Formats: sequence, structure tokens, C-alpha cells
Amino acid sequence: MEIKSGIYPVGAIDWDRRLFDELIPLPDGTSYNAYLIRGSERAALIDTVDPGMSEVLIDNLKKLNVSKLDYVIANHAEQDHSGSLPAILNIYPEARVVATPKCKSMLMDLLLIPEDKFNPVDDGETISLGDKTIRFIHAPWVHWPETMFTYLEEDKILFTCDFLGSHLATSDLFVTDEATVYEAAKRYYAEIMMPFRTAIKKNLEKIKDLEIELIAPSHGPAYDKPDFILDAYRDWISDEVKNEVVIPYISMHGSTKKMVDYLVGALMERGVTVKQFNLSDTDIGKLAIALVDAATIVIGSPTVLAGPHPNVIYAAYLANALRPKVKFASIIGSYGWGGRMVEQLTGLIPNLKVEVLEPVVIKGIPEKEDFQALDRLAEEILNKHRECNIPER
Repeated sequence: MEIKSGIYPVGAIDWDRRLFDELIPLPDGTSYNAYLIRGSERAALIDTVDPGMSEVLIDNLKKLNVSKLDYVIANHAEQDHSGSLPAILNIYPEARVVATPKCKSMLMDLLLIPEDKFNPVDDGETISLGDKTIRFIHAPWVHWPETMFTYLEEDKILFTCDFLGSHLATSDLFVTDEATVYEAAKRYYAEIMMPFRTAIKKNLEKIKDLEIELIAPSHGPAYDKPDFILDAYRDWISDEVKNEVVIPYISMHGSTKKMVDYLVGALMERGVTVKQFNLSDTDIGKLAIALVDAATIVIGSPTVLAGPHPNVIYAAYLANALRPKVKFASIIGSYGWGGRMVEQLTGLIPNLKVEVLEPVVIKGIPEKEDFQALDRLAEEILNKHRECNIPER
């Protein structure tokens, strides 16, 4: 297939992968997109693939009778995009590796690429392939410090590597099912890009005046309607939140579950959308997606050995690492004889610049006055949302 004249996808589809970085669930698999650009005088390969799929990339290049590569462009040093670089340089020893100076340093460390193989490029620098011109746009902290975008000027294609991508194994070259891709892209943003929301704002500003007809990321399908994904990102990175509460919780003997169920009902009665996650068996990607837009997070936990349940500790740590734009937080739960659950949980979320609403932590099973306290919490959440002018349903 050709994306446009002289531009070919040569990457690999990983239909069966279900975990990334031994951490991130991949319910829909993924792809490692690489692109061959043939100019009238020179040829360039944009990114490579995960080292476990090097043979797929090499076979695709053979099918296109690529006898010589002048450049291998490394937009990002992470191994799922750079891991096949040593194999490619072994086959095409004349190729120069084009990367940011920071990426050059990282590739030398991660893959032991010799220094004399590199052509480091400055922000805005260009390379001519003859009838095609490639411009390099440094995009640090999207989502590593060395990343860059590659812009093909004549064809108006922006190659963004991880940025704007989606973990989605599909045979479609371009987006066909927008609903499916939107969810996969939002999951990808939530799990990987959300901690870098401020940097993303700056880098979106850098490309706002580019003429872009096609966005080609290194995971998932390409966007032949670029505004679809650009508008989505503008929404996700904005400071605006929705009238939503996310409740990750776990319950050992039913007390915390009763509290969660009651609070969910109290919030629903007040017109607040609730997204509830039982941490004994939940997809952390779904939890991350819910945190993208929510105004409030309420963490529910029993007390285990004087502290929160370990699954709740993990969820709080995850939320803190992802740095969602939530504005309010609270804690509900129960204990048997005492503990420091509230102090420990609040200490785990310093990155969430939130106002902490008064927790509701009870002894034993909830009684009438405990449910009244949950009503007060639900009312306070509603009022806080109104004070922030968050649109109600």
C-alpha cells in the first residue's frame, strides 16, 4: 500500500500483545508503524519496530526492493520504535541515523549505536530527498525528553511517533471506525500522555500553523482527517473538567461497598455522573480514561493493618503519576479498631492539585448517621462543581 506517492507503511501489526511495559493493558493489541519515503534522489525510513518484529519490517522493505537507505529517522528512542535499528543498520550500513541530540545520546546508551552513525538535527532543520523535503520539529516530553515530529513538506504529512497514537491492532491504514479509534486514542492519552499535559500544550502550539493533510503516528491507524484527533487532544489537555466523579474502591467485608453504593446513588440523585471501579478486578486503562475528564475523585478503602488496602494504594499511586486535571478529592471507607488510612492516602497524591473534601471514614458497618455524612459529601461535591461553573446534565 501507498499512503501517498512514494510513501509506504512498512511496520508491523501485533495482534496478540496484551501488555505493554509489563504494566499497560492492551485489550486491542497494537501496531509498530514505520514509514518508507522514496524521494527522487534519496530514501528515508521513519522509525523502526519492536525488536520482536524486526523480520516483518525487513521483509516489507525487501518486498519494496529497497536496496539502499540513506536515512533512518528516529523520532523516539523507546525500544518499540527504535529496537530494530541495529538490524536495519546491519542490512543498510550506509544509512545515517537522524535524531535529536538527546535521542542520539539515548540510542547510544540503549542500543549501543556507534556515535559515527548519527546525523543529529536541530529544531526546524530540513533534509532533502530530492523532490521531497523533511522538516524536523523537536517535541520534548511528548512523552520522553528526546522526542521529535517529522513533517513531509510537499505531501503535508506529519509523522508524530507516539504522539496522537492509539494502541490498536487493525488492518485499516486510515481511521474507519471513529468511535473505536477515539476510545483507543483516549486510553493511550490517559495511560501515557496525560502526565505531560503541559508539554503537550506547548507542542500542539508549535504545529498549529502547519498545513496538515495526514497525521501518521507510530501506533494505530493514520488520520486522514487530522482535526478528528487534534480536536480530541485539545479537549483532553484543556483545563475544563466535567460534572463527573470517579470512585475507585475495594471492600473486604462489605462495609466500604455499602458506602460506595450509597454515595453513588446520592450523587446520581443530584445529577452528577459517576464512574465506579472495583479495584479487585478492574482494567486500569478504563480507570485512567475516566480520570481524563472528571472533576472529582473519591477513593474508597477498608483499613488493612492500619492503612489502606494495597490495591487502593496502587490506584492512588497511579492517579498521582498520571496527574489528571481533577479539582477535588475525598476518601471514604471503614476500619475495625483504628489506623491512619486517610493520612496515608492523602500523602500518596501530592501531584493532584486538589481541594480535599472532608473524608467519611467509619467504624464497622455504616449506620444512619454515616449515610447522612455521605449525603453531605455528595451535596458538597455538587456545590463545588457548581462553584467551578461545571456544566450540569
